Amino acid sequence: MQTLDKVFHLQDAHTTVKRELIAALTTFVSLSYILFVNPNILHAAGIPKGAAFTVTAVTTAIGCFLMGFIANYPIALAPTLGSGAFFAYNVCVGMHISWETALAAVLVASILFILITVFKLREMVVNAIPQDMKYAISAGIGLFIAFIGLKNGQLIVNSDSTLVTLGKFSNPAVWITLFGLILTVILMCLNVPGSIFIGMIVTAIFGMIIGQIPLPHGIVSGAPSIAPTFGQAVFHLKDINTAQLWMVVLTFLLVTFFDTAGTLIGMTEQAGMVDKDGKIPRIGRAFLADSTAMVEGAVFGTAPLGTSVESSAGIAMGGRTGLTAIFVGIFFIISMIFSPLLAVIPTTVTAPALIIVGVLMASNLKKIDWDKFEIAFPAFLTVVGMPLTYSISDGLALGLIAYPITMIASKRAKEVTPMMYILFVVFIVFFLVTNL
Repeated sequence: MQTLDKVFHLQDAHTTVKRELIAALTTFVSLSYILFVNPNILHAAGIPKGAAFTVTAVTTAIGCFLMGFIANYPIALAPTLGSGAFFAYNVCVGMHISWETALAAVLVASILFILITVFKLREMVVNAIPQDMKYAISAGIGLFIAFIGLKNGQLIVNSDSTLVTLGKFSNPAVWITLFGLILTVILMCLNVPGSIFIGMIVTAIFGMIIGQIPLPHGIVSGAPSIAPTFGQAVFHLKDINTAQLWMVVLTFLLVTFFDTAGTLIGMTEQAGMVDKDGKIPRIGRAFLADSTAMVEGAVFGTAPLGTSVESSAGIAMGGRTGLTAIFVGIFFIISMIFSPLLAVIPTTVTAPALIIVGVLMASNLKKIDWDKFEIAFPAFLTVVGMPLTYSISDGLALGLIAYPITMIASKRAKEVTPMMYILFVVFIVFFLVTNL
């Protein structure tokens, strides 16, 4: 215990090994869906599904170890669905680029990512963002997470006329989500330790009792080989030789840059790690961890890794140090042989947890200076932009483009730092690259 305290400074963070373990379990259960969703996405690009499963588990584990040991943050790193979808459907399917070459593009973007991190450009960007906008980013991620939970739990569904609408109560999945949500809300109101994790476990059992969640067909299963994907990114670096492929590299770089920056701000704000000056301790180390994870992910054979928003579930359960991330990584290693058991944790089980976490993160709305319109407008765009565009980076871009405009119009241009003006231009370029 003393060794763990020395490495992770548990006492300084006012936490315990038990609390970090419960937090890690909560994050892992919330994030375990990535083991099945990411291989399906990568398979659309042509990557063998079995290899993709093992790669997802291994790269996530390594990413968590990097974040835990380098930055001492309670944050998991895993393949992001947004980057994965762009990798598979836009680059491989849409542009007819082989998955091996696409992985090489990810590797090049990852190397550039490390260079940007080493020269502290990412740290300068985060420190330049005003505190009110950091609160908005955190609250916006909260709404985004809640939106994902509502969607995964099928409480809201697609609608041709109104984009989204209320799900049908004749759908058994809705009842599982509602059961879990009501149970977790009651546990939270009663201040029961481990409320979110207990809610997920009981909800899974409820789903099995009513016959909507199948019992696992086994317990242990061998992990498929990663031989088909390992090293392909390195072998195909020579293929990055056209303007189209360099544009793909730039897109991977921009999307990952802003996604991870926004998510890290939100997670550290939720964990109470931001100091009174709005600075985030060890942010440079966190950036080094995630950029290194992006490189190892490309070498093993997956789309870019990034900061997992599901980490917020573990933070809500008290996770405050890198020990949480280390435990999450260990769970992902173990999951490779216990994959049949993960089938009993569908998204309807984790949906209530995401909705609850969204509520907790939305509390940062009260800290925004809503009385000043020049602050309120860009903050509002950030908050609503993330769930409505289904993208952290797009919501961040909308708010930070609006911020210099409203500040200049309010004759407060001198309060805008040079970096914010640079970001104004960068985000416009970002939109042109990713949306034209």
